Amino acid sequence: MTAPVFVVEAFTAGADRHYVLDGSEGRHAVSVKRLHAGEDVVLTDGAGRWARGVVLGTEGKDRLVLDLDSVTEEAAESPRITVVQALPKGDRGELAVETMTETGVDAVVPWTASRCITQWKGDRGLKALAKWRATAREAGKQSRRVRFPEIADAASTKQVAALLADADFAAVLHEEGSSEPLATAELPEAGHIVLVVGPEGGVSPDELAAFGGAGAKPYRLGRSVLRTSTAGTAATALLLGRTGRWS
Repeated sequence: MTAPVFVVEAFTAGADRHYVLDGSEGRHAVSVKRLHAGEDVVLTDGAGRWARGVVLGTEGKDRLVLDLDSVTEEAAESPRITVVQALPKGDRGELAVETMTETGVDAVVPWTASRCITQWKGDRGLKALAKWRATAREAGKQSRRVRFPEIADAASTKQVAALLADADFAAVLHEEGSSEPLATAELPEAGHIVLVVGPEGGVSPDELAAFGGAGAKPYRLGRSVLRTSTAGTAATALLLGRTGRWS
């Protein structure tokens, strides 16, 4: 089994390479994971910098003492994959973020589509965004990632169109019969892939037109229609396999 991952802001160790993991992460390591001397852990800032450590012992219920190796930086993956996720109902947004993070997505952009039942406004919107970001962090740790996906601020249709216009490959998941299969689309070997996942009510004609004007074509995944909370994960897995990132 791979070593558990804990998030830190800095990797400052003493001259003897000793590092103390404390706070909520230290408490989780000591009281929940119940790590003991000799076990391996990985520390990361979630932005690609990480270091492996070996547990030397514990101090109380929330301090883990480590022998820390040198810090390594993991390069960003290419092509970069961003999923524009329309806001689902209830907690399905966190489910989408969780499974896309575990799969390997690089960024998620919450999208306030015209047919979204859920709307992020005021404090409610800020709390929902914070939940998405916390979910990405926890899913990143669980899946042993050292570079967590970026969760952007909620975007309007105009802002999504601008993002699509700058992409090296832009696609809108759409179940219409004339859509091309994503499985056979010509994909770039590097650069930026942006994929749009619509809400439960689908992408509106005006939105399709705006995205088409930005260079995004409609594509379908398969014969069945997936929920908005699972389509992005399925599409990300397909793209990771086809671009060689899973090879």
